[in-house]
Amino acid sequence: MSADDLEKYETDMELQLYREYKDVVGIFKYVVETERRFYLCNAVDLKVRTEGGDVYFEVTMADAWVWDVYRSARFVKNAKVVTFRDVNIEELAKSDLEVPKDADFGR
Repeated sequence: MSADDLEKYETDMELQLYREYKDVVGIFKYVVETERRFYLCNAVDLKVRTEGGDVYFEVTMADAWVWDVYRSARFVKNAKVVTFRDVNIEELAKSDLEVPKDADFGR
C-alpha cells in the first residue's frame, strides 16, 4: 500500500465518521471534549479530584457516542474518562444540530 493509498483510506474513513456524526448528533444532549476524544452523550457528570496536590478530572457519561475513526463500535452505554487536562462540556441547542442544507462538506 502506497502512502497515497493510505492517505486516501484515512480521508475516506474521516468522511465516513463525519457522516455518521451528522446522522446521530440529533439524538444527544451534550458534547464532551477531552484532549484525546470527542463524545456525544445524553448524561454527563464532571468531578474535580485532588490527590497528593495534583488535580484531575473524572468525567462519567451515559448513552454516549465516541468520535474515533479506529473504533468499530462507537456507541457506548457508559464511559468514564480520567484526565489531568482540560475538559469542555457543552449542552447542545437544537439550532446547533441543524446542518445547513446548502453545505458542501467537500463533496
